[in-house]
Amino acid sequence: MRLEGLSRQIALSMATMAFCVTVLVVVTGFTFYYVAMTYWPVQFDAPGWKMTAPEWVWLISSTVAGLALSVVMGLRLARRILVPLNSVAAGIRRVAQGDLDARAAAGDRSLREAAALADDFNALADQLQRMTKEQAFWNAAIAHELRTPVTVLRGRLQGLAEGVFTPDESQFRRLLAQVEGLAHLIEDLRVISLAESGHLDIEMRNTDLAAEVRAVVEVFDDALQAAGLQAALDLDERPALCDPVRIRQALLALLDNARRYAQPGLVRVQLRVEGGQCRLRVEDEGPGIPGDFAPHVFEAFRRSDAARQSGKGGSGLGLAVVAAIARAHGGEASCSPAGGGSRFELRWPQPAR
Repeated sequence: MRLEGLSRQIALSMATMAFCVTVLVVVTGFTFYYVAMTYWPVQFDAPGWKMTAPEWVWLISSTVAGLALSVVMGLRLARRILVPLNSVAAGIRRVAQGDLDARAAAGDRSLREAAALADDFNALADQLQRMTKEQAFWNAAIAHELRTPVTVLRGRLQGLAEGVFTPDESQFRRLLAQVEGLAHLIEDLRVISLAESGHLDIEMRNTDLAAEVRAVVEVFDDALQAAGLQAALDLDERPALCDPVRIRQALLALLDNARRYAQPGLVRVQLRVEGGQCRLRVEDEGPGIPGDFAPHVFEAFRRSDAARQSGKGGSGLGLAVVAAIARAHGGEASCSPAGGGSRFELRWPQPAR
């Protein structure tokens, strides 16, 4: 092992320490004999305290041996310390060059701090790799979701410009529907991005949440009926502390999810303000969420195979928006089986009154 950098410093420190200990022993020994002969001369033979040639040889050889041993031990210690440190340094250089598969070797785990440094670097590299993959997935998903409405708009506008389509009310309404879809997608992306960065602003105030829920269901009722669904309300009339605009947005996302994927039947909307929590539930009668997909139901752009094959559209952002709004309220969103269907629930804390 080459004596440079940290290894050189450790070896020099160990040698210096050994030399200082040797000098200290010699100096204190001579001091003791000098004091003893000065105050108790009867007990000591004056010429006997002076060092002879063999004693000097012994002193020098033991000092050299101690220095050599300290250097060897210092090198061994330096090697044990430098294995994880050099591995971390090499890993950092590889990550900086774009190799996110780089990992550090912890080496001797008896050196807990050095091993912990390597473990922390590996955890950081794992997180960076995961975030990079998620970013790539997001970019691809956003491009995919924007492509369809933009393609439709371009085709319609080009057809109108070339006289292929008649510029009547129905054409303009189709264009407006595509623009509204784009606006909805952009707003969902904005909410999720703000929530992920911790900057989703909410205005908490005492709200007649039952009235807000009724208003949202009334507005969405025609769309539910067109899908063969009927809303059934079970609402707690007590006021709740929340941001009514965001809660309406979350409820609309849950009702739209039911409209797209639930089988015809009842959609139960329940509101409870009790036990220091507010709970808003939307429950359908089927077909339910596949068990392997349930853990990912609130992740952005995640849709089950059945949902993709159904061809019922949707960006895959609605439930992610619901979860983001729940977290912004200091609560959480959950999904659980309910009979043959699914129950989606938002819950957030309510201060004691």
